[in-house]
Amino acid sequence: MTKTRNGLLAVLAFMALAGCDDHKHYDTSGGAVDGWPVWGHTAGGQRYSANTQITPDNVKDLKVAWTYRTGDLSKPGENAHLAFEATPILAENTLYVCSPRNRIAALDPVTGKEKWMRDLKPNTDGSTVIVCRGVSYWKDATAQGLCSSRIFAATIDGKMWALDAKTGTPCAGFGKGGMVNLQDNLGFVEKPGLYGVSSAPTIVGDMVITGSKIIDFHNVDMPGGVVRALDARTGEVKWAFTAAPPSLPPGDGKTYPRSAPNVWAPMSVDVQRKLIFLPTGTPQVDAVVGKDDWDYYGSSVVALNTDTGKVVWHYQFVRKDIWDYDTPAQPLLFDYKSPDGKLVPALAQATKMGYIFVLNRETGAPIFPIKEVPVSTGGLQKGLSPTQPVPTLPEHQVTITKMTRDDLFGFGLIDKWDCQRRFDKLKNDGIFTPFYAQSSVDYPVSVGGMDWGGLAFDPGRNILIVNSNSVLGAHHLAPHKGTDGYSPLIGTPFRQVYDNMMSMFGAPCNAPPWGKLAGINITTGKKIWEVPLGTTRDEAPWPLWFHLGVPNQGGAITTASGLTFIAATTDRYFRAFETATGKELWRVSLPAAGQSLPMTYRLDAGGKQYVVLSAGGHSALQNKQGDYVIAYALP
Repeated sequence: MTKTRNGLLAVLAFMALAGCDDHKHYDTSGGAVDGWPVWGHTAGGQRYSANTQITPDNVKDLKVAWTYRTGDLSKPGENAHLAFEATPILAENTLYVCSPRNRIAALDPVTGKEKWMRDLKPNTDGSTVIVCRGVSYWKDATAQGLCSSRIFAATIDGKMWALDAKTGTPCAGFGKGGMVNLQDNLGFVEKPGLYGVSSAPTIVGDMVITGSKIIDFHNVDMPGGVVRALDARTGEVKWAFTAAPPSLPPGDGKTYPRSAPNVWAPMSVDVQRKLIFLPTGTPQVDAVVGKDDWDYYGSSVVALNTDTGKVVWHYQFVRKDIWDYDTPAQPLLFDYKSPDGKLVPALAQATKMGYIFVLNRETGAPIFPIKEVPVSTGGLQKGLSPTQPVPTLPEHQVTITKMTRDDLFGFGLIDKWDCQRRFDKLKNDGIFTPFYAQSSVDYPVSVGGMDWGGLAFDPGRNILIVNSNSVLGAHHLAPHKGTDGYSPLIGTPFRQVYDNMMSMFGAPCNAPPWGKLAGINITTGKKIWEVPLGTTRDEAPWPLWFHLGVPNQGGAITTASGLTFIAATTDRYFRAFETATGKELWRVSLPAAGQSLPMTYRLDAGGKQYVVLSAGGHSALQNKQGDYVIAYALP
């Protein structure tokens, strides 16, 4: 009896111990060692890691390695106007990350323990969304000691800070006390929140280059969207580019033209060719056509010489852009492998229309043919372009060019009928429908198609990865009175009103998938695979939880082992897909949605590979807010 009892206890003890470690222990020696030194991994923004420790076979075993809280949500239940979109970078064996409120933190990459934190305390009054996507690192090759390596952080209220990378101390020799006020020489700024910086600055040699975030739909007279290259040591302006038309007389170098297009998304750099690529916004003000020549550089990609800031070439994706279809994402630089085996230096640009433009990055010439497609010039605006450029390839991510009532959806007959009833009243000229006094179709809406999440690339497999949205909206122009759905368009005869095209259950009225992930053979431009991205869980009541594909904000990364990591969805999951097939291999629930771009790194040949994500949600998506930075690794 005793022997039997002891044997049973031994078996139970073994089972308990086995359950504690899930039978899994991984050898972490050998293999590639790759970091994540800048926001998009490289200056060209490919978001591709050479690390191979985490594979399609073992990714299912990833566990939380550590969690860090930024402290941005210090009050229980607080739901501020925040979007936690930051991607950490790795430098000097340290992770550096910014919170939406511009708290800059240095973390131990193995434990997540805070080394230092500097609260830059920006003025967030008037900000529609409080956001910071990243910081940048610079090393002074001529100096040692304090501030010989620096973290550059730009704030939501338009300041550029230089901080000592080891301590977080402001670098006194940069600007005034470590800070350059980017609002200098912009002229009148009506109120806080109209001007700031949301994306990580770009480092080129000993310069830190930044654009700006300027609020949309506000006023015809706004600060200009100047791009400035600052001396990384002193903060002195080395060159400045304004996307004002070439016909404008040159300025005095002390003031910048008002209302010119800005550059709010991350830039890319071809160091060898001395080219920096700017994704430009729209001239002020969106929704109403302005002066003809101010459209010249709007909604384009502009290539500048990095030494001088002079224009080398530019290509415009949207003419007379009233839809806020500004260029939203970092241009991706890669070598295009033509069908005959030739390599062409290329640039791929994601757009809000769901189109991907692939250009020769030396000249701006299209690699795939582009057609001029006739579009409507009706509505209340005058001077619209009668055609818009549409690439024939790569295959489009938004495939409906004119939505019909047959494209609408409901969980039941009643909500579908209600959506169709409202849709039938809309003016509908297809994509690029102008604004009318009557409510009109807005499709795709101004978050895309693709937004700032942009593109990722696996060069070994020659696969472009893209996540996209497909959401129907509606809007109209109205006289200046009232505030419902109001974008003021000050200085014009109109205000913009957003009209509800969500179903009675809170879902988009158009048929799903509302979010997709696709892999594209970039040589042929053809999709290899496409899958719905995300479920209605967390945003819809049970039992309306379906794998339909949901709206997403954020981006993907790829690894040499054949994995694509992405969160982005509103359903609060972080996922890994097989890059070659689109098969979902791993999914983990997050404490808040991951509206960010993940990153991955490995410190040495004996260490673990970590995958890190900021999970804090997005106030505009009305989802759960948080302030988490979470690292995953194999057991």
